[in-house]
Amino acid sequence: MRIIVVAAGRARGTPEDALFAEYAKRLKPSPGGIGPLECREIESKAKVPSARKADEGERLLAQMPDGGFLVALDPRGKALSTEDFSRQLARWRDESIGTVTFAIGGADGLDGAVLDAARFRLCLGSMTWPHLLARAMLAEQIWRAASILAGHPYHRA
Repeated sequence: MRIIVVAAGRARGTPEDALFAEYAKRLKPSPGGIGPLECREIESKAKVPSARKADEGERLLAQMPDGGFLVALDPRGKALSTEDFSRQLARWRDESIGTVTFAIGGADGLDGAVLDAARFRLCLGSMTWPHLLARAMLAEQIWRAASILAGHPYHRA
């Protein structure tokens, strides 16, 4: 199952970008049928926050593959343990969902259109995380979930 992270903002050359790339590399070949993992970045030039949020929403949705499954990272979403997250990914994989797209909004959050289009809302926790760090944390959890599904002994929960 292919995984795409579509995120607002640019991470080029940052430590967070390198960390995301490291976890994406670890998912080749795909352990547990999860992967490959890629990140697509979008950016709005709108100055007004409401216009920027709407523009980012349109750009995020435009990155969705036809027939894809959208997961919105949302502080009001469902908080899952690592094990529950791995089981959720396995369900989507077993339901023959070919691509899961995770949407990460910008500083103003995700537009309502993205939240409405999402088939699942995921919360990374009750703390606020920088958007670049959220990408890296999500990539690590996807890798860890794939490792659990593949029976790798690294995860010791």
